[in-house]
Amino acid sequence: MQLGIVGLPFSGKSTLFHAITRTHIDPATLKADVHLGVVKVPDPRLDRCAAIFSPKSTVYATIEFVDVAGLKKGASGTTQFTTSFLSAVKNNDALIQVVRLFRNDAVPHPEGSIDPMRDVATFETEFILSDMAIIEARLQKIHKQIGRGNDDLMKKELPVLEKCLALLQQEKPLRNEDLSPEELQLLKTYQLLTLKPMLIALSLDESQQSILEMEVARVAAAKAGLRTRVVAFFGKIDMEISELSGDEARVFLDEYGIKESALDTLIREAYALLGLQSFLTVGEDECRAWTIRAGMTAQEAAGVIHSDFVNKFIRAEVVHYDDFIAAEGSFAKAKDAGHWRLEGKNYVVKDGDILNIRHS
Repeated sequence: MQLGIVGLPFSGKSTLFHAITRTHIDPATLKADVHLGVVKVPDPRLDRCAAIFSPKSTVYATIEFVDVAGLKKGASGTTQFTTSFLSAVKNNDALIQVVRLFRNDAVPHPEGSIDPMRDVATFETEFILSDMAIIEARLQKIHKQIGRGNDDLMKKELPVLEKCLALLQQEKPLRNEDLSPEELQLLKTYQLLTLKPMLIALSLDESQQSILEMEVARVAAAKAGLRTRVVAFFGKIDMEISELSGDEARVFLDEYGIKESALDTLIREAYALLGLQSFLTVGEDECRAWTIRAGMTAQEAAGVIHSDFVNKFIRAEVVHYDDFIAAEGSFAKAKDAGHWRLEGKNYVVKDGDILNIRHS
């Protein structure tokens, strides 16, 4: 999974990227349009299983965070959304738009004032215009070519594209529209920007803790939707947390009265936004977390472990993590309690299931 971090200049975008990826700015890469960082997904369940089995290796799920640069000031002083920026954004599974709420006279907001609704709308408008240009070009091509062969595909595309264009003309991002799986599949090849799930991340400083919930609620009331969520973070605090160990970071957060770090918040919300969950495989050789789409069957989950397991799948041994821990971390005791069981290929895997795949 790849999450692209976007935002206006001086929004706190790069601060967030460096805090969650625990990387430091290299002056040699400052002009690069994209900075990539790979982050392990924290999972206390995997930690507990590793403590029980003492495996040779412990493998966490990972997320790629991309700091997407490329926004520039135009001659009129307004922000320009460059071709390189829009191209880089298209490669991500979901987007995190960092929106500035903190005030710093030494680093003025590029638009001259703090206005989160305006900043969200700036990206929304540019993404809508980009998608409209793509769809209009495709519709023009379809109208020219229809009747010359391959009509079936074009006839399927035509009403879907016309529907999307009408929504965009009403300034409605496609991510928040209830499109069918078939419609989403047809649109997949176009990498439409307003179709990408969006996390709006409000960037505050430590003096603004009292307004956090109010600001999140205010922006969410206007912008949240089917695939749009709103969160908040404290950039300076998270930069300091990134330098600390797990226990030290927890103490630091408690001192400020903050429930979780920006990394934990973003991962939790991204998983929910994208409909993802994790299952575990455990043992003395390896304890590992695997990321799958919610609703996947045991056979499909087996294919995530190894593609050969799909066709060679026989059964899945299943026990949920909670039941495993309740059974004192013992498969034998979980079996005696009736929590360990064999499931077939159509079993729908639950978040936190521990699986052992039987295959031929």
